[in-house]
Amino acid sequence: MVNQETLQQLANQLEGEFHTDNTQRTLYATDASAYREMPLAVAVPKSVNDLKRLIAFAREHGTSLIPRTAGTSLAGQVVGSGIVVDVSKYFTKILELNEQERWVRVQPGVVRDELNLFLKPYGLYFGPETSTANRAMIGGMVGNNSCGSNSVVYRSTREHLLSVKALLSDGSEAEFGEVRTSEFDRLIDAGTQKNGSASLLDKIYLKTNEILSSPDNQTEIRQQFPKRSIERRNTGYALDELLETAPFTEGADAFNFCKLIAGSEGTLCFLTEIKLNVVPLPPKESGKVCIHCHSVDEALRANLIALKYQPTAVELIDHYILDCTKDNILYRQYRFFVQGDPGAILVAELGSDDRDEIAGRAAAMEAELREAGLGYHYPVIYGEDGKKIWALRKAGLGLLGNMPGDEKAVAVIEDTAVDVHDLPDYIRDFNEILHKYGMSSVHYAHAGSGELHLRPIINLKTEEGHQQYRVIAEEIARLVKKYDGSLSGEHGDGRLRGEFIPQMVGPKNYELMREVKQTWDPYGIFNPGKIVETPPMDTFLRYQAGQQTPEFKTFFRFHDQSILQHAEQCNGSGDCRKTHLSGGTMCPSYMATRNEKETTRGRANILREMLTLSPKENRFDNKEIKEVYDLCLACKGCKAECPSNVDVAKLKMEFLQHYQDANGVPFRSRLVANFASLSGLASWVPWAYNAVLGTESLRRVANRVIGFHPDRTMPLLHSTTLRKWVKSLEPGATVKSGKAHSSKVYLFCDEFTNFNDVEVGKKAVLLLKKLGYEVIIPEHGESGRAALSKGLLRQAKRLAEKNVRMLKDLITIETPLVGIEPSAILTFRDEYPDLVDESLLPHARRIAESALTFEEFIAREIDKGAIPKSAFTTEKRLIKLHGHCQQKAVSSLVPSKKMLSLPENYTVQLIPSGCCGMAGSFGYEAEHYDVSMKIGELVLFPTVRQQPDDVIVAAAGTSCRHQIKDGTGRKAKHPAEILYEALVTNE
Repeated sequence: MVNQETLQQLANQLEGEFHTDNTQRTLYATDASAYREMPLAVAVPKSVNDLKRLIAFAREHGTSLIPRTAGTSLAGQVVGSGIVVDVSKYFTKILELNEQERWVRVQPGVVRDELNLFLKPYGLYFGPETSTANRAMIGGMVGNNSCGSNSVVYRSTREHLLSVKALLSDGSEAEFGEVRTSEFDRLIDAGTQKNGSASLLDKIYLKTNEILSSPDNQTEIRQQFPKRSIERRNTGYALDELLETAPFTEGADAFNFCKLIAGSEGTLCFLTEIKLNVVPLPPKESGKVCIHCHSVDEALRANLIALKYQPTAVELIDHYILDCTKDNILYRQYRFFVQGDPGAILVAELGSDDRDEIAGRAAAMEAELREAGLGYHYPVIYGEDGKKIWALRKAGLGLLGNMPGDEKAVAVIEDTAVDVHDLPDYIRDFNEILHKYGMSSVHYAHAGSGELHLRPIINLKTEEGHQQYRVIAEEIARLVKKYDGSLSGEHGDGRLRGEFIPQMVGPKNYELMREVKQTWDPYGIFNPGKIVETPPMDTFLRYQAGQQTPEFKTFFRFHDQSILQHAEQCNGSGDCRKTHLSGGTMCPSYMATRNEKETTRGRANILREMLTLSPKENRFDNKEIKEVYDLCLACKGCKAECPSNVDVAKLKMEFLQHYQDANGVPFRSRLVANFASLSGLASWVPWAYNAVLGTESLRRVANRVIGFHPDRTMPLLHSTTLRKWVKSLEPGATVKSGKAHSSKVYLFCDEFTNFNDVEVGKKAVLLLKKLGYEVIIPEHGESGRAALSKGLLRQAKRLAEKNVRMLKDLITIETPLVGIEPSAILTFRDEYPDLVDESLLPHARRIAESALTFEEFIAREIDKGAIPKSAFTTEKRLIKLHGHCQQKAVSSLVPSKKMLSLPENYTVQLIPSGCCGMAGSFGYEAEHYDVSMKIGELVLFPTVRQQPDDVIVAAAGTSCRHQIKDGTGRKAKHPAEILYEALVTNE
């Protein structure tokens, strides 16, 4: 056993990071599989020298190294008891591109989609596309020999892997690439002559030659390995691929160890550089033929017809996936093409530079399908809408986490591949086996390549579930062998399928694989227990048989589940690890730090671990949870973008209340939570408040006392409040629109607009009045947003219930509650229904339906024809719009764009930014300020700085506008201000 002192000595030698604490080890104990094992430590190396030191340490101390990139493995490849080596943070460079020869050289931590962003200006493309392509890294794709939806064209990573630089288990450097027969013979002769002095590299070549030169071995490999007609073959080490090279097969391609390294799951060597073949960009046009079928069997028969029309991909989406999209904020918007309630949809993508040519092929395909009696609806989707179809399909894995309760669609036999012509019969046999055990399965993914991701629904917290896990694996292994298929098509063997490799390729071939592993890694340091010598597939599972799910009394409602089950919805798919280059909001702190600890997955995992395993009576009272949730901005990005709908902001608020019950509420948190009442007191003497916080030297002192960063400016108080100003107004004239209406608008006077952003509020009120609306500020309290942000849920609950009682008899669809500040008004829609007492729930839900952002209200009125374009200027202006996080998660930016486009010549462009980085008080706090500004610098600040002075920068959120001002010196405007200033007359 390696002691802490020895580990600390190693840490002191590394340039990168090295963690032995319980928190980090817990975060790396799982991946996207059903497995869990606590590692010895976690290393985040910065250099090849770091990797050499880690290899030497593992060899000397008898431990192991587990290479890891995005950690989305489905067979437990990156779970183990050794040192997890995460290269995703620092090994991220694109090193060299050769346009003429069409290759690129990269480090293993380069993200697949980001590589293609780099290649696109050169007209080049790396083909294999996993469903995780916006966070999957090239090292992991090589390790798993990843394919993806377009493998009917681009095949697998193996076919694009030209050469690698690697470290062997003795610490020596090696480069593997194409070796001509003469050079191979020379290497064998030279190694043979060295006798006892042969290097590890010599031994690798000699052993490989010994294995593959044997006629008996050649016959055994060719007879027992999966059919070569199956493109996706990832069962064990790819000896069958090496055998089909010169000098072992006459006239074949040159020998290249890359064929073996692809799919070896980091068990043979540690990759430091990867050279890839790249190809011309795909055709400019693509059309997705969405074949609606009554059953999966019908879809698979349709698949054989679709393949005749040279598709670039053919993917299956079954009714389980489609049903899961209904409850996901983001993906339910992508159901626009679905007609009726299909049992499955087969999506056949056709590519061409000519859309008419695509339409012709699609029509011919439809005609043949109709003649065969297959399918009932065949829409063809192009352009941006087509991308939504693929996004929905790719979200399949994450969406399956939405299933409430402890029964989940489990990855156990999800990666089998057979000849595409065998697929209908294979799936029928498969479902008969499941039916025999009273089980059902999800079916989705790569029909065109003979591989469906099949996930039986199992409760792994029960004894029965554990038995089903093993029995189904054994049954399906026999079935796959019957069809000479591959137990793994692209997800790898790992510790899940390794046990069955002797059955799949025969005991003799399995022994050859053991020899390969022993030769390459005689010290057993590279990812042991994967592919060969694996532990039983039903050991080291994340959930124990008979595991009891504790009951937790929570302040929030977690509908149809407990808070623990909500955290368990995370299945590790890692959507939260995408960077700012992929767009979206989730997860801003990860985008800035690139630390696993700052992912939605990390936060769900730590809460699950502590709530399941903590010995404390109050299981929330754990510093590990507090540490991991510290940089959560509660932006709500995960609520919309996580396919599993894990709402980490909600989890954080709930956790904080319970943690603070045990440890007390910090002074700064109380100060922030009571912002409204404190601002109310200060509003009696705004000049005094502003004199302190408006003077830099005094503000810096005050900030330090409070715990805010001295460089952060503070919002000042207006000389009056919005409520007082509205009371002083005389009824004003309205714009003559030609449509008389006397609509009543109840304006929610949020605490931020009331005290600080009064000028924004004034213009919003004046705009509404001049458009003919009666503006009323009803009696109500503060929103509770500040209290929620600090986890003071008892206080927030009181405020929510007070507001519901005060507004329940006023607010209807016809007389909505309209809010200027998104974070405040959307509290009614998001948190209130989960927080108020049961007796108030129907009222809270009704108010939620009628609580609109200012932009939503205006957009609704535009759609009704109540607001004419003629009321506004015809001047040309460009508006750059930054969306508020909660607006993007709970509402939409479509109303904002519609509202700001109302003036005839106003052009609105969305800034492709995620979170601005301020997030209420987060960006003020001393320890969070730097991360806050880093988030702003990802996209938002650079984009704003590039804009000419005459471009209007729009941001609905008060925090967003403040962050833009502090980060760029530029003043952003609320959309209500912009539209008011665009009125033909606004005096």
